[in-house]
This record gives sequence, C-alpha cells and structure tokens, in this order.
Amino acid sequence: MKVYVFGNEDLSEDSTAIDIARELENKIDGVEFVFLKPNEDIPTEKVLVIMDVVKGLKEVRILDETHIDKLKNAPRYSAHDFDLGFQLKYLKKLGKISELKIIG
Repeated sequence: MKVYVFGNEDLSEDSTAIDIARELENKIDGVEFVFLKPNEDIPTEKVLVIMDVVKGLKEVRILDETHIDKLKNAPRYSAHDFDLGFQLKYLKKLGKISELKIIG
C-alpha cells in the first residue's frame, strides 16, 4: 500500500507527517511512503491513503472521504495557493476518489 505524505520540511508546523513517515519508512511490511512536494498533484487513485498535518487535531486520527467537505480551504491569492483540502474536494467532485484515508 502506498501512503502519500504531504507537508513542508521548511515549516516546523507542517513537517510532522514527513518526520514520522521517515521514521517509519522500511519498518512496516507492505507500506511504501511516497513523499510529495508542496503543490505537487495528488495521484488519482480510487483508494487514496495520505498522511498530513491536520490543524486542530491533538492526537493522531484517521479521517475518510466523509470528512472532505469539512476541510477548510487556505486563503488563495493565485493558482499556486490551492491546498490539499481544495484538491481533495475537486477530485471527489470529479469522481476520481472513491475511498480516502487521511492519517492526520
């Protein structure tokens, strides 16, 4: 199973998922962590598992496709500002995501 890891290494408040995935890398049989760069497109897989920092969570939680509509979009000033929440909503609307797990 692929787990797509999001975050920004240059921002301490947004690098936790990257740090944890690097610590777990090659330690869980059958799990491959794929590190995506900020603003890199999300792979269009019917079953999508991602790991990212979720602002407001105090402990690790698994979110699913029912939570997509509850994600708040970050402020957008240009086409470069569309964040993960926006991309997930867009892919769901297009029917590109049928099952989603967010490790937050």
